[in-house]
Amino acid sequence: MSQKYRVIVAVIGVLLGLFMMWYFFDILVYIITAGVISLIGQPLVEVLSKLRIGKLTMPKSIAALITIVSLIGFLVGIVFLFVPLITRQAQMISKINVDEVVTYFAGIIDRLQGLLLSYDVIKADQTLQAVLEAQISTVINVADFSNLFVKLLGATTTVFIGFFSVLFLSFFFLRDRHLLRSGILLFAPDRFQPEVKTILHKTKLMLSRYFIGLLSQLFIMMILLTIGLSAFGIKNAILIGFFGGFMNVIPYLGPIIGATIGTVLGMSSDLGLGLYDSAFNSGITVILVFATANLIDNFVIQPLIFSNRVNAHPIEILLVILMAGSLAGIPGMILAIPGYTVLRIVAKEFLSGFKLIDKLTENI
Repeated sequence: MSQKYRVIVAVIGVLLGLFMMWYFFDILVYIITAGVISLIGQPLVEVLSKLRIGKLTMPKSIAALITIVSLIGFLVGIVFLFVPLITRQAQMISKINVDEVVTYFAGIIDRLQGLLLSYDVIKADQTLQAVLEAQISTVINVADFSNLFVKLLGATTTVFIGFFSVLFLSFFFLRDRHLLRSGILLFAPDRFQPEVKTILHKTKLMLSRYFIGLLSQLFIMMILLTIGLSAFGIKNAILIGFFGGFMNVIPYLGPIIGATIGTVLGMSSDLGLGLYDSAFNSGITVILVFATANLIDNFVIQPLIFSNRVNAHPIEILLVILMAGSLAGIPGMILAIPGYTVLRIVAKEFLSGFKLIDKLTENI
């Protein structure tokens, strides 16, 4: 086959592959999720497989099953820990008297309304009091769980299929660490087999390090926030610390979202109890705790954990995250670093020789 036809076939193959990825996007998400779980759980499988009882060693199937059960047990433990906390917080929010809150903060609201009017943030025919009442009422309605179970039942089938599919794939990926690799190699032309094998090896190594580092960072942030909030007597500190730490999965924007949610939850507990004097102080305390924890995260935790995991300059990472956020929003920001890592590895194998590519991939 001539070079011209080879290029045409390659382009058609790429376009067909992209179409299939779009058309079967849900299945692709299941495979990627299972792949991430296998990367995280593979070290435990390897440890369990090396255990010996006399001359017997644990089969990979049993090791993979124990790993899956351990992950499920961890998730179930989180549910049993946080569902009562969420329910209690929702009950506290539902007790907030909107009229009393607005009346108590009337002086501050009037001054803030004048400031917002001067900058055209709100319209002249609007009042900040009406806006706040609507927003607080919305929050209270969201906290009403009367319709939650009806909505959950409607999505049960889809959730069950996705959950079962991910568990099924994860088990086999954990049992056979080369299964996903072999499946990808089936689609690679023979002449590119060595390059594709190198890409898969480097990708697995770097993504394993990245995801384990990310989980470590989230766990440390949850502990820091929970301890800090508990030390200052903030109610439901565990719940706020969990959400605040978990939001760090979203680069740059996550800490702001976490601090906002934490401040609302911290103040709502006092407002629900009618402690209007302490609500403002609680909000300020939550903000300061989040600010301190994120300073520690930015200058201590992240450099220690991620310094050698993705081998990319911080400015480079920031630009990639901003571009991914513009293209795909928050999901894009979450997937930006692992996606960019894979692209750099692929570019190093197939596009080396270009000055820009060589510069971006020199540390891989």
